[in-house]
Amino acid sequence: MISADDVGGVHIKYLYHCRRQLWLYARGFRPEQLSETVALGTAIHDISYARFSPVDLGAATLDHLDNQLWVHEVKHSDKRREADRAQARHYCHQLTRVGVDVQGAVLHYRSPRKTERFPYTEEEHMHASEDIEQVVATIALPESPPRLPKSRCRGCSYSDYCWSV
Repeated sequence: MISADDVGGVHIKYLYHCRRQLWLYARGFRPEQLSETVALGTAIHDISYARFSPVDLGAATLDHLDNQLWVHEVKHSDKRREADRAQARHYCHQLTRVGVDVQGAVLHYRSPRKTERFPYTEEEHMHASEDIEQVVATIALPESPPRLPKSRCRGCSYSDYCWSV
């Protein structure tokens, strides 16, 4: 269904958010396209970070790669999540695969304008490889992963389909 080369940043983000969301997304189920929150985030990104030039990697698109080979990712939430770091780490991994010797990643949090920088180390590389394997394995499941308890759901656009009462 999907190979390691096809894994993009959204797959990685959903791996950390909700495996059921990942499984549904891989099958073309995309309620986030109707989400006002997603539309607002896209508009804020386009206005606030217009100086960034997106880099298309095929299966993934990162927000920016600077001249010193640091991957930049803009996050619209003020909360730092492991999914943010995993997604940036994935972009570093993908660039390394095609011969770009990246330094690491910089996460830009819009509110309150903070940044988090981390180097792309061998440990980060191994973690990115494990994440890709987990994405492929989750998507290959014949049935969707179980619904999350409502208390663990983060209120994503899939919430009507992901959590149980």
